[in-house]
Parts: sequence; structure tokens; C-alpha cells
Amino acid sequence: HSPHTITLRESRRRSQSERRGQEAMASERNGDGGKECAGENGNGGGGGVSLEMPEIRYTRLFINGAFVDAVSGKTLETRDPRTGDVIASIAEGDKEDVDLAVKAAREAFDHGKWPRMPGSERGRIMMKYADLVEQHAEELTLLESLDAGKPRMATRAVDLGTSVRSLRYFAGAADKIHGETLKMSRQFQGHTLREPIGVAGLIIPWNFPAIMFFSKVAPALAAGCTMVVKPAEQTPLSALYFAHLAKQAGVPDGVINVITGFGPTAGAAIASHMDVDMVSFTGSTSVGRLVMEASARSNLKPVSLELGGKSPLIVFDDADVDMAVGLAISANFFNKGEACVAASRVYLQEGIYDGFVKKLAQRMESWVVGDPFDPRVNQGPQV
Repeated sequence: HSPHTITLRESRRRSQSERRGQEAMASERNGDGGKECAGENGNGGGGGVSLEMPEIRYTRLFINGAFVDAVSGKTLETRDPRTGDVIASIAEGDKEDVDLAVKAAREAFDHGKWPRMPGSERGRIMMKYADLVEQHAEELTLLESLDAGKPRMATRAVDLGTSVRSLRYFAGAADKIHGETLKMSRQFQGHTLREPIGVAGLIIPWNFPAIMFFSKVAPALAAGCTMVVKPAEQTPLSALYFAHLAKQAGVPDGVINVITGFGPTAGAAIASHMDVDMVSFTGSTSVGRLVMEASARSNLKPVSLELGGKSPLIVFDDADVDMAVGLAISANFFNKGEACVAASRVYLQEGIYDGFVKKLAQRMESWVVGDPFDPRVNQGPQV
């Protein structure tokens, strides 16, 4: 658990052509270009960058408000995708651990205060939760970049920024859950009432660990649900940290439980559990089928699936080719191309084909793949 230290050397300024080659990624790089490089080095180049990694403090399962070892005592390794080195050993949850987490979530839902408190109070706690995530954003950024190989600047601006905004958005929705009143043709009353579904099983992928955590956890919290979260085994660090911050924010014990482990064991146990009331999964189409099948074979729980895609980008002869090339680069290589909505196919009308390919090749010559903590790098290592 000793801190990791990464030392980088900036040997030269980026040329104007390099900067132009990176403009397409402005949204991912927060629009700062060389400013971040200059700010870190203090002189715009020629100096060293020393980043001290935070201590890996949370490596155990989070069940009923406490960090605990797996029942089996087994651990899994989370590795630095830059080098393959082990970052930390993480508790490997299994069916027995999922059972304990679901039991805690069920107790918190059936008898706890979270689903029974006013929506405005849930919203207040969620706002505090968002503030805590924001306060710890720098440490979380380093964890996420280390675990997932994401460029640090993009992780801070996109991943952590989106996570905080998602929490605040759904905090505002917590006291605005309305049904409808229906005018009936006879002497009846007709109305709808929206209620929390119960215990939610949330299985998140490795490409956007923080964003996907809150895109599932935040609406479930707002509705008054309790939950068992399984982060991807490749990127478990931020989810465990988020569990710690949830407790600090005042989320009652048992409402958020985090089980780190593998899909065929921990994930399958969540999807097939008879006391989980719904499951939300983001990942591959093949595993999505297994999740839906497990639901059907167990308690026929509702399933929410967001599965892989193969999105095309279509460019016609009358398009601005320079703009289209920039969009193609951004749409394909944003987040290292690890995105279900990546435009991983490009269809070109024949009249612009040769010119487009030439410009694309020229732009990609300045694309830098390497250490995600180096501010010159556009793309870190693939998970």
C-alpha cells in the first residue's frame, strides 16, 4: 500500500502541428492544449513532472457500511495497464459475499430509513455526497488514471466532472418523483404512484468506472432504492473509494454495497439472485444475454441493458473534410476508443475518399500514445 511515484520528463515543447493534431480531442483534453504542460512544469518544457500516487486505502468489500474481507479470503490483482505491474490486491467477492450484501441491502430497504425519508432529505445527502467527490477529485483522478490508463487531464475534466454533475442532477430529482391522476369515465379513481423498486444490482464496465458508477447509483439513490454494485475487476479502485465517501455523506448503512470480483462468479450471483429486484448491466452483448437469461431463470427481475455498439460515421462529398477528419478522430479515439458509442467505422463518398484518408493519416502522425500522466499524450494504454 505504499504510494506510487511517477516521474515524467518534458524534453521539448509541442510543435504547432502537434497541437493541431490534438484539437479534435479538445473536449477530452479540457481545451487546455499546452497550458497544462506549462503549468505542471512551471516553465512550459524542459523540467520534470513528479506525481505522487495516493495510497490505495480501500481494497476490501464494502458491505453494510463497513469494509470487510471476502468470505473465502481470496483476493484479485488490479494492474497498472501501462506496465502490467500490480497496483494492489483487492478482495475477490463471490456468491457468499453477494448474499451478505443483498441481505444488507434488503434489510436497509424493507426496514431502513432511506426509502422512507422525504425525497428532499435524500437529495440533501446526495448533494453532500457530490461535494465530497468534488473535494477528493484530484486523488480520485489519479486513482482512475492509474487503474484505467486514462489521460489525467481528461479524467479530471470528463470523468470526475460528469460524475459530480450526475449526482447533483439526480439529487435535484429526488423530490420530484410524480405520478399521474387519470379522469375516469365512471365513478372510479385512477392514479399512478411511482415507488422505489427495491434492491438494485448494478454491474458496471471498465471503460468509464466513475461515470458508470454514478449513472447507475445516482438515480437509484434518488428513487429510494438500495443496491449492490459490482465494478469491473480491471478497475475496482474508484468504486470502493466512492463507497467510503457515501458513508461520510450520510448514506445509511446497507444502502450502497460494493462487491469486487469477477463476472462469472460475483456478477452472475447478482443477476440470478432471488432477492435482487432489478439488475442494470453495461458491457458486451454476449454477457448482456447471460444477464437477461439469469433474470428469466430466477425471479424474472426487470433488466436494464446498455450493450456494445459498432457505430458508423458517414461523410458525403459536400462535407467540410477538415472538420470531418477532426470529428472522425475524436469519435473513434475518445477515451482510447473504449466507448460503446465510438464511431469505429467511417463510410466515405467516393469523391472525397482519397483526400480524407490523406488528411487523416497526416493528422494521426502527431497522435501520441503513451503514459497517461504525461501531458503530451493523447491516448493511454488499452485496458
